[in-house]
Amino acid sequence: MKRYKVNKTYEQINQKIRDGKVVVVTAEEIIDILKDKGPVKTAREIDVVTTGTFSPMCSSGAFINFGHSVPTIKAAKVWLNNVPAYAGLAAVDCYIGATEPSEEDPLNKVYPGEFKYGGGHVIQDLVAGKKVRLKATAYGTDCYPSRGIEKDITLKTVPQAT
Repeated sequence: MKRYKVNKTYEQINQKIRDGKVVVVTAEEIIDILKDKGPVKTAREIDVVTTGTFSPMCSSGAFINFGHSVPTIKAAKVWLNNVPAYAGLAAVDCYIGATEPSEEDPLNKVYPGEFKYGGGHVIQDLVAGKKVRLKATAYGTDCYPSRGIEKDITLKTVPQAT
């Protein structure tokens, strides 16, 4: 095994985590620490560098069952705070993608675009306990006669959200 100036094993770092002695910094913080202390001293002092983000990312989103209406509806199109959500699931289920922009966002019509509100913001609003305006339209059937609903939802008022 090649020898490095600093050697730490996963087992050692996990033990420091269990003991509450681990030193954790963010990816943003490590830059200044490296500039100040250099790579060897930094590697000796820092155990974990986090790289997580709360930014909307591709493939991130939320499945939401918004509950049956009276009369019942099989949603064909859904918007949450005017952000389109995919409705091709069960009757009152939808999927909102984190990177889906609001319908009124100008996108890149004026480059580079502003992208002020979208699916990630809707998810953040729901997690924060805020009300989100749901609008759903449908074509209507014998079993699902309603052609549309609008209502405010929160994570506490929907039957299921993942």
